[in-house]
Amino acid sequence: MVKKALVLLNMGGARNKDELGTFLLNMFNDKNILSISNDTIRSMVASLIVMLRHDKAWENYEKIGGESPLHNLTDKLVTTLQEHLPQFFVTTAMRYTSPFSQTAIARIQKEDIQDVILLPLYPQYSTTTTKSSIDDFIEHAKGEFNIEIIEPFYKNELYNQAVCNEIIKQQGKYSDYHLIFSAHGLPQKIIKKGDPYQKQTEEHVEILKEKLSHYATTFESINLAYQSKVGPMKWLQPSLDKTLEYFKDKKVIIYPISFIIDNSETVFELDIEYRELAQKLGIKNYKVCSCVNSNEKFIEAVKELVDEK
Repeated sequence: MVKKALVLLNMGGARNKDELGTFLLNMFNDKNILSISNDTIRSMVASLIVMLRHDKAWENYEKIGGESPLHNLTDKLVTTLQEHLPQFFVTTAMRYTSPFSQTAIARIQKEDIQDVILLPLYPQYSTTTTKSSIDDFIEHAKGEFNIEIIEPFYKNELYNQAVCNEIIKQQGKYSDYHLIFSAHGLPQKIIKKGDPYQKQTEEHVEILKEKLSHYATTFESINLAYQSKVGPMKWLQPSLDKTLEYFKDKKVIIYPISFIIDNSETVFELDIEYRELAQKLGIKNYKVCSCVNSNEKFIEAVKELVDEK
């Protein structure tokens, strides 16, 4: 008998051109992303940003087949977890595209479940991701469920095994690679307000360095850089584009440390856009790891995380 629901929280992604507009509008209208206190003004600014960015962003989506891989990969993860966790009803809620929290809540209500565990699919905590997704679900739940939340899991042993497995898969038997953990960037003003994302990301890199040292593998260097900067304001440093400049004639492996599920920022930004930059810079070999997605060790990690609740 199903006793609890497990809800995977994520940002969502566009599956067509119209949905890209929805994604961008909802994202920039999120007060955790665009910190304008007046709702009307924030909505106007969000609409202006979407108008300026939509067509260019869609050109990028066309290069990856016209849709983010996030939804299909998430569906696979839900199916796999449902097989391994029969005592749970597993579903998902996206922040900026369907299925939204309201849909997940309706599904849970249909199953007549009262106890809900939220699993934000962000390894490190940020107000822009974790808090935004949790707050959105709780707001729409309107106090109907008994809700428990799985905390950031970047220290989880099984999860970090899953990450190492993906890195070693790309590295093979060679020890002459430079490993770069690429994290999604944030404006520094968000960090100055107390967001722990940078600190947790740096901690995570140190954990993974230690864990990789236990494998029969070495790297020329292990680095952290930040991707996805937009606009004129100061963002977290060092940026990935500047970091890549140091590796002319070298071999590089990129691991997307901020993400659990592959999305447009991994399959387009890292694997196409930054690859083109790497080639221009004369990098000898440039590889991008997959996210853990439905990696067997990650499934074990989720089982462990929910067992602790």
